[in-house]
Amino acid sequence: MNRQIMIIGAGYSGKAFVRLVADSAEWIGGTTRSDEHMDVLRTTGIEPFLFDGKEFSEQLRDALKRTTHLVASAGPDDGGDPFLRCLDGRLTDLLPDLRWCGYLSTVGVYGNHDGDWVDENSECRPVSKRSRQRVAAEESWQRAAGKCNIPLAILRLSGIYGPGRNACVNLANGTAKRLVKPGQVFNRIHVADIAGALDFLSAGTHHGVFNVTDEEPAPPQDVVTYAAGRMGVEPPPEVAFADAELSPMARSFYGENKRVSNAKIRKLGYRFRYPDYRKAFSEMCENGNWADPEC
Repeated sequence: MNRQIMIIGAGYSGKAFVRLVADSAEWIGGTTRSDEHMDVLRTTGIEPFLFDGKEFSEQLRDALKRTTHLVASAGPDDGGDPFLRCLDGRLTDLLPDLRWCGYLSTVGVYGNHDGDWVDENSECRPVSKRSRQRVAAEESWQRAAGKCNIPLAILRLSGIYGPGRNACVNLANGTAKRLVKPGQVFNRIHVADIAGALDFLSAGTHHGVFNVTDEEPAPPQDVVTYAAGRMGVEPPPEVAFADAELSPMARSFYGENKRVSNAKIRKLGYRFRYPDYRKAFSEMCENGNWADPEC
């Protein structure tokens, strides 16, 4: 199936997706809020369009008319999802050839489950404002796609890492911390598996909610320790969470404790390239590409 792809908010994850599908997609466009990022998108193989979240330019409207697969990656705000906020009418009025939508959300919508396992059927208990906004945006996308009978896949992502964004980078620049909060675990997801899941779901026009996350929720300090070992450096000292100096946002992440299952997308047929952090960090250190965000 020929895919003409538009990515609304073509950032770190979007660019990884483009690098994966560049040879198989017929055309790829993407939006950015900044003139400075236009050339960055071009060098990645994306036809760039400015989108400020307030209105569509004529150039962007023309590009959307040819789009068959839409990926929405821009985060919501107090006014809701920026793309849907600018939509005048139905999705298919703006995108007449649309065959599939993907929306990148977060496992933060589940909120706190005291370390218990959650899946796509679990109750959403968003704690932070940003997670409540994500729940509202998911619902808005479901309504918009449902009105046009367009398949919509909502990808709930855990903490994103990969080349250029990982514990090795933090160790190298001196910002890595080993915060210890007993019983606290987090899932994470390598950016290559976000790209792989998007490719898999869009190519098959699959719909529904999918947790796109690794298979081993782990204490965050263990990840830093493992990365330091692979780099051959000393890890930073452990610091009790109660004694740590953190921003309110950073501290809020530790108020949500859960183990997120990815069984649904695996049963559908997707195989994770990096099912745990050890495989990912071992490969990045062996290849020496942990600092390069374009890998």
